[in-house]
Amino acid sequence: MSTAPVSRPDFHRSTSGIDVHALQFAYDGAPVLSDIDLHVAEGEFLCLLGPSGCGKTTLLRLLAGLDLPSAGTISYNGSPIQGPSLERGVVFQNYSLFPWFTLAENIELALSKSHPRQDASWRQAHAHDYLARVGLGDSAGQYPSLLSGGMQQRGAIARALALGSPVLLMDEPFGALDPINRAKLQDLLLELWASSRKTVVFVTHDVEEALYLADRVVVLGSSPGRIIQEIAVRFERPRSRRLFSSREFIELSESIGQLFREDVLQRIEAESRLASVKE
Repeated sequence: MSTAPVSRPDFHRSTSGIDVHALQFAYDGAPVLSDIDLHVAEGEFLCLLGPSGCGKTTLLRLLAGLDLPSAGTISYNGSPIQGPSLERGVVFQNYSLFPWFTLAENIELALSKSHPRQDASWRQAHAHDYLARVGLGDSAGQYPSLLSGGMQQRGAIARALALGSPVLLMDEPFGALDPINRAKLQDLLLELWASSRKTVVFVTHDVEEALYLADRVVVLGSSPGRIIQEIAVRFERPRSRRLFSSREFIELSESIGQLFREDVLQRIEAESRLASVKE
């Protein structure tokens, strides 16, 4: 299967969704991201895929409004992103639940932000509903420190859903989990996405995870981070893990690995040329 740049007809550029244009980001003068042009359509499940240090998390933080670009623009539904917003929920790798609140209280806090006019009994009922959706209905009164990593991350997903955000930004949310819990949460996420059709931008360095989850994979190279390929993932949904052993899946995985290897070689060669010039 070729990795030539492709575009899905359903995901054409428009005024809806997320638009990134000519994005640059530098930290202490060092370029982190360069010349990023990207459109994420409403309802699309997009994975940002790349090695450590390529700027995936930085790009996600910019989409969330937690950082601002050094140059270029980011907009959502035609309006500039200038800071955090309830329009964009974020799930981090470290779960980020408040440890002094029970699971239910964490969800109730999110509901107080998204539905400020509702009373406490309404928030309590809906908090239990969201926890039940992620399989935590019996753990509502537990504190995060008493739960496994997988359960805490399910709680973080429930909290993000409770915010009611049409966009869900996820920064390697399953990276610290064991393979079994990681697989379970991947499938849970796909079930929740299929029922809600939220726009999802999911950061990962795992090629198999990206191809299993995404409608489209945006591959980033590093030094500085930039888009080196965009790949439409055309495997049928709902997806089965038997997909991993298919010829098409293996070929696509290997071609992405080759993209990374070529990018690394080009970077090493560029650094060698620069060093020789300085000598």
